[in-house]
Amino acid sequence: MNSTPEIAIIDPNTLSSLGLRGLLEELIPTATIRTFSTFADFTADTPDMYAHYFVSAQVYFEHTAFFLPRRPRAIVLAGGEGHPQLSGVPTLNICQGEKELVRSILRLHRYGHRHGHPGEAAEGTPSDHELTAREVEVLTLLVKGCINKEIADRLHISLTTVITHRKNITEKLGIKSVPGLTIYAVMHGYVEADAI
Repeated sequence: MNSTPEIAIIDPNTLSSLGLRGLLEELIPTATIRTFSTFADFTADTPDMYAHYFVSAQVYFEHTAFFLPRRPRAIVLAGGEGHPQLSGVPTLNICQGEKELVRSILRLHRYGHRHGHPGEAAEGTPSDHELTAREVEVLTLLVKGCINKEIADRLHISLTTVITHRKNITEKLGIKSVPGLTIYAVMHGYVEADAI
């Protein structure tokens, strides 16, 4: 069975699709992410194989008969705060800054785990890239916004050691960006999303 999550973005706005795709690829480097500019292109590509659908509000409303039975997988892309909230359907405001988008995606991740996804690994599956206790400390301070010098001072280690730990963390996890490391830290319980 394929353990790589597959995510579809269905949005006629090319810039929005590519931006979200780039962000998701950074945050979830193991995921396969495909973009579709039309609903017809999406349905021609075995739509039920996707763990999630990021779908524009316009496409969602035009094809509610398709998305309603798949509600736990659908995330509606809203263009701002003025869009109506859909009962039981998570929305993502795409008109916010990167840090806020990361927080919103973390909240959506929690929603998805409460409802479950097809093909997801069971909780408690051992990781093949375990971090040491010190690496977890460095990661936690990093995602809370500390710079290398602050991390060194708080942990009473040298700046060189902090840089070495950061290098080891990114190599083990395959995640280079701070938003991606933030997603990882929250998903693994090292830090609460509200503490970021």
